Order: sequence, then structure tokens, then C-alpha cells
Amino acid sequence: MSSSLLCLVFLFFTIVAEATYSPGGFHHLSSLRQNKKASKSKPKLPFETRYFPQNLDHFSFTPESYKVFYQKYLINNRFWRKGGPIFVYTGNEGDIDWFATNTGFMSDIAPKFRALLVFIEHRFYGESMPFGKKLHKSPETLGYLSSQQALADYAILIRSLKQNLSSEASPVVVFGGSYGGMLAAWFRLKYPHITIGALASSAPILHFDNIVPLTSFYDAISQDFKDASVNCFNVIKRSWEELDAISTKKNGLPELSKKFRTCKGLHSQYSTRDWLMGAFVYTAMVNYATAANFMAPLPGYPVEEMCKIVDKFPRGSSNLDCAFAAASLYYNYSGSEKCFKIEQQTDDHGLDGWQWQACTEMVMPMSCSNQSMFPPYDNDYEAFKENCMSRYGVKPRPHWITTEFGGMKIETVLKRFGSNIIFSNGMQDPWSRGGVLKNISSSIVALVTKKGAHHADLRAATKDDPEWLKEQRRQEIAIIEKWISDYYRDLKED
Repeated sequence: MSSSLLCLVFLFFTIVAEATYSPGGFHHLSSLRQNKKASKSKPKLPFETRYFPQNLDHFSFTPESYKVFYQKYLINNRFWRKGGPIFVYTGNEGDIDWFATNTGFMSDIAPKFRALLVFIEHRFYGESMPFGKKLHKSPETLGYLSSQQALADYAILIRSLKQNLSSEASPVVVFGGSYGGMLAAWFRLKYPHITIGALASSAPILHFDNIVPLTSFYDAISQDFKDASVNCFNVIKRSWEELDAISTKKNGLPELSKKFRTCKGLHSQYSTRDWLMGAFVYTAMVNYATAANFMAPLPGYPVEEMCKIVDKFPRGSSNLDCAFAAASLYYNYSGSEKCFKIEQQTDDHGLDGWQWQACTEMVMPMSCSNQSMFPPYDNDYEAFKENCMSRYGVKPRPHWITTEFGGMKIETVLKRFGSNIIFSNGMQDPWSRGGVLKNISSSIVALVTKKGAHHADLRAATKDDPEWLKEQRRQEIAIIEKWISDYYRDLKED
């Protein structure tokens, strides 16, 4: 794998290469940026936008720690009455409007619970920039970007909001998907006096410290494609050799530019590899049962649709041509793209801060085995560390997340002191293998579906949703209803 390869988002930065992953659910790849026409437009949301004065540093008392920045949050009180529950989304690594648009489940259930809805943007993302968009590139300023600071932000904002609403007895339930799901689970563990429970969807909290096999992410994607079509899996697996063969030719880059219909001539052979990998990885993540437009506009079960494209090619066709045609479903499902801007990158959702988090605390090592459909590589921590030192002048802390939040022997540990957390996962989501997949106790439950994709349960309900997804949501609603009824019962007894 090339040292120029950028790879996946709600969670991580691995280097064998220079790969960036984040579990939010979006690779920091040209793949995400290529689709800005489809994903950048913002529908009008049923929320009021507000800004909360937040301290820069919650964990020291130096003069600079009292610097104030304005944290964006969205609020909808249409169904709420004083004393009613407050549903809070713990924001991910990006623009909070984007996540609010793709988390319709909370809005769907708000009338039933007469709940106040609040979506809080994560510091250093979207509009919540403590030092402005141009001044947060140095380690001196980025040092205030961490999950611990973000959780403290949420706690302070929620407490202030309840006080201002004169509704301090309102129970708070936190929701989150991907990195936001990790934050929701950790918020319940760190601030149990502020939230009564958490729904953590597609939250790979075990993707640290070698708790799960390093190959699990790419193994899951490969299995998704193999389940759709063994031929499709094999064609994609063979396509990398063809790509390398063309790349070594004298006029390899012009030939690749023509084959990949690039808007401008390619400067690196690895750009096409990144582009292809991005399409397959993201499509596996958002392999939703119905048409959606989270990462890009796609049909229902897009992995199967990709493989149908591959399987329609006649025997003896170029594997690389098949792979390109399949990837084009992700990048050009609408058919409007006349060429592909493979090397022209933009950051339309404000995800740039993730590279810092991945280089400091969110160290989620990965590797790729010979059995996967991707080019194999071994995790190289030393190369990763050197890259972070070169980029930011800081060393990663690979054991910090498990020290701060736990993860080792999680069943034994959480059974003793944790409660009221739903870990939901769909096994077609590549991040699921780093999630909690078994019940830990009667109140820390795992809801696992065979076909679910990346936080599919948090999406708005549609008339075409399959029965397994409807049932997963019914279970979540029932559990949340019990949390809230138990809370009000205890409140009366007090």
C-alpha cells in the first residue's frame, strides 16, 4: 500500500502509509469530496440554531483556559413540555447540520416522548471553531481538541440549558452514531449524573489497543462483497494487479487518466487506488436497505448493485474496467458527472480536525490481510508515529482511550459499574466488528442485526424499511421508554 494512501472517517488514522480513518462514517478521501454536489446542499432543518459560550479548557485554571468560543447547537421544542425528557445528540467530527439531517430517528420518536431535541456540535468542527478556521492548524491550538474536552462541553451545555429552561428535573438521553456513538456511550459512563441513558449506534469503542483483530475492518467489507457475489469479490481483488501493471508502464499515468475519466491528468498512480478503495469502503458502510444520500446518493443495498454491474461484464473483461464501473455507482449514481476530480480535494463537511485526533488519542490500528479483496498491508506503528511527529510535532498516545474510558475486558468491567446503554450494530457495517456485540448486563444491551449498515437505525423511518430494521427501532424505543418511566418513578419516590 502506498505511502500516499488516505483512508477512512467516525474514527481513525492509521499509517502504513498515510491512512486516515474516522468512524463518523466518512473516509477523508477524494471519494467524499468528489460527491460535494450531492451532499453539500443543506435541506432546511426543523431546528433553531443557537450558540453557547464555552470555555476553551475545562481541565486547567490558567488564564488562557478561560478563553470563550461559541459552540453551535440545534434545538427543537415543538413537542416538549417543561419537565419532559431531553434527547441530546453528541456531535461527531463534522458539521452538526449534516448529522441532524441524517438522524431522523430522534425526530420520529420526539412526539411519542414529548421530547426536546438538541444536537450539539463538536468543538473544532463545523462552525464551532475556538480559534477560527485559519488558526487551528498548530498543536498549540489543536491541543484543545479531544474527546474529553468535547464531553465536558456537552455536560456544561446540557446543565446550562436545563437551568435556563427551569427544567432541571428533565431526564436526558444521549444519542450518537459512529464517533458520536462512542461519545454517547462514554458520556453515560463519565457523566451518569447528567444523562440517564445512551443509545450508541455503530460505536467501535473496541477498535483500540488491539482488542479486536487489526484486519477486522477490511475483512468485514470483503465479506459484504463476497456475500453479494463471489465473482464480484474476486474481480475487485484481481483489479489491483492490473492497476499496478498499468502504473509501471512508460505512459501509465496518461493511460490511467483516460481509463478513469479524470478531469485533469493524474500526478500519482495511487490516486486511482485511493479512489477505488474509497468507493468500496464507503459503499459497504452505507449499504442501507433503502435509497439514501448520506455519503453520496445511492440506491438501496448499493453493494449488491455494484456487484450486479461487475457480474454483467462478459468473461475475459478487464478486472480494472469492472472495478471502475462498480466504483462509478458510488461517484456518479446520478449520471451527471462527465469526468472525475480524483486529485482535487475539498473538505465540505469540516472534517479536517480528525487527523489531529487520530494522531493523538484516537489511535485505531488496522491492517489488511491477503484474504481481503484489498491490497494487503501490515500495521506500521513506527511509520504512523513518525508521520504524526512530522505533521504536528506530537506523539500518539495509543493506550490513552482504553485508560480513560476502558475497553479491555469490557464485559467484566461494565457489568460492575455501567448501566443504561444500548449498543446497536449492523453486521454489514465494517465498524461493527469493533463494537459491543453481546449483552453485558440487563441494562447494557447489544442490538445486532445481520444486514444493518452504519448507524442505519438512527436514520429516519421510511415506508420501505425492512422488518428487521423496524424491530430494532421498536426495541430501542421500548428500552428508552423504560429508562424514562423508571426515572420518573424514582423522582416521585424521592
